[in-house]
Amino acid sequence: MVAAIGGAGLLAAVSHECDWPPDVRTLPRVTVTPIDATQSSAAIDRAVREAVAAGKAVIGIDADLLAAIRPDLIITQQLCDVCAVADGEAVRLARVMAEPPEVLVLSGTTLGGVWNDIRAIGRAIGREGAADAVAAELDRRVRELSSAAVARRPRVVVIEWLDPLFLAGHWVPEMVAAAGGIDVGAQPGDHSTIRRWDDVMALDPDAIVIALCGFDEARARRELDSLADQRAREWLRTRPTIVIDGNAYTSRPGPRLVEGIALMAAAFRSTATRSSPA
Repeated sequence: MVAAIGGAGLLAAVSHECDWPPDVRTLPRVTVTPIDATQSSAAIDRAVREAVAAGKAVIGIDADLLAAIRPDLIITQQLCDVCAVADGEAVRLARVMAEPPEVLVLSGTTLGGVWNDIRAIGRAIGREGAADAVAAELDRRVRELSSAAVARRPRVVVIEWLDPLFLAGHWVPEMVAAAGGIDVGAQPGDHSTIRRWDDVMALDPDAIVIALCGFDEARARRELDSLADQRAREWLRTRPTIVIDGNAYTSRPGPRLVEGIALMAAAFRSTATRSSPA
């Protein structure tokens, strides 16, 4: 978001997850996690639940590094209990710093909310005009994609995590709608929710989008191939299954959500003419 409105040069540090645009990968990382992201979906989920049960932070801040950097502004988020810094930690650390920085907490759960968060960042870093222009262009592109949607709107579920099964919420149902589909598993602004495979099968979707949180397309395909639930694997083979890079295009709020919509739209057009999995 910061880079999209021309503020990349103002970034002094990023989180351990930040990887776009590529130049940010050289910046200091001020967040840390004890969770090994190379594990399977089930093992990651288990490790997160164990950390929460033990009262440990899933994601924390390197307070010494943050103090050494002396930022004027900290941008954080409160959308996801797993992906967000421990509740209030950024604010608490900011208050005890020698020169307390401003803390901007992003909370948009819909596309409009994400565009408003971009505008909020623009106001905070003195690039309000650029932020307004970017948000307006993103909204225009979404409307343009919506107008080109397929005539027969497929009924879709978007899977955000495979083991346990989570259906994607937040802005994802709006993405599906803009791409020409109907999300039958979630409503715009909903939190991502854990579901039973039987319940999802009963929705009888025309297509399934696999967009795993934090995983690129290759990793998502590996997770899909190793899914322990054999019945679920067999069911997924019976209808078009679209795998995309959830880490880049669906899980993270920002400009690339529009690219995710374009990917879905192309996939929906393709699946409208065939019945085998992608």
